[in-house]
Amino acid sequence: MIKINRIVKYLILADIAFWTGWGLVTPVFAIFVVDRIQGGTALTVGIATAIYWVLRSLLVFPIGVMLDDYKGERDDYLFLVAGSFIASLVPFGFIFAHYAWHIYVLQFFYGLGLAMSLAGWRSIFTRNIDSTRAATEWSLDDASLSMGTGLAGLVSGILVTKLGYDASFAIAGSLGLLSVVFLLVLRKEISGVFNRRFHKNVREIFDIENKVKR
Repeated sequence: MIKINRIVKYLILADIAFWTGWGLVTPVFAIFVVDRIQGGTALTVGIATAIYWVLRSLLVFPIGVMLDDYKGERDDYLFLVAGSFIASLVPFGFIFAHYAWHIYVLQFFYGLGLAMSLAGWRSIFTRNIDSTRAATEWSLDDASLSMGTGLAGLVSGILVTKLGYDASFAIAGSLGLLSVVFLLVLRKEISGVFNRRFHKNVREIFDIENKVKR
């Protein structure tokens, strides 16, 4: 039996829930755009995909640098929770999308949310991982979320066929919000996140003059 600490365990659970949810979206996304979005074409799908990946790649590095400029984990945690929440709302947005620009805006927020959450998740996970079982715990996370995403791909086809896109997107968004719940369980383990100085903590993240090198 592999024993892992509480923080790593809940980070993995959050990862599984989030990516299983998106496993219900990704396999049918292109078909959805062409089928349901007015004027949706392969070009629309390409632009939407590019918006997500380009924005994510442009933001994740500077966000990571910024988070590294502050002591402790509260900034990492706040970005992780906020980013995961933003990204989890995107599948719900697909339910109400009718035009290509709707998809583009949603993909923008997906890229923003992922850049924020990934920078925070990796920082906290790396800091709390058992140094003697680093490969094991990274592999456990990868295997678990890969299995969840793979099975969700099969389920997404069944859901869309039987119940339609909206059901698949609603479940995806709900799983994303479940991942946020798993993250909120850790609020007591991340020192100084929710206390009387909460508003000051948020302001300090963006206050260059108060940065403290780790």
